[in-house]
Amino acid sequence: MPVMSGMEFLKELSLSTIMPKPKVVFCTTENGVNHIRAAIEAGADEYVMKPFDRETLESKLQTVGAC
Repeated sequence: MPVMSGMEFLKELSLSTIMPKPKVVFCTTENGVNHIRAAIEAGADEYVMKPFDRETLESKLQTVGAC
């Protein structure tokens, strides 16, 4: 992302007063348990690793109630 990293975005979003909070499916190439945990702790509702297929994305979106 040109302005900030995904982790920075999650931290900024957590400080936002936007209500209701948007659902976030964090999409990244990082697959380490520590990175996944950090994203969830920073505010991600779900996590998907690149590359992913349509079924995986649909499942993640269903998990967060976005489809």
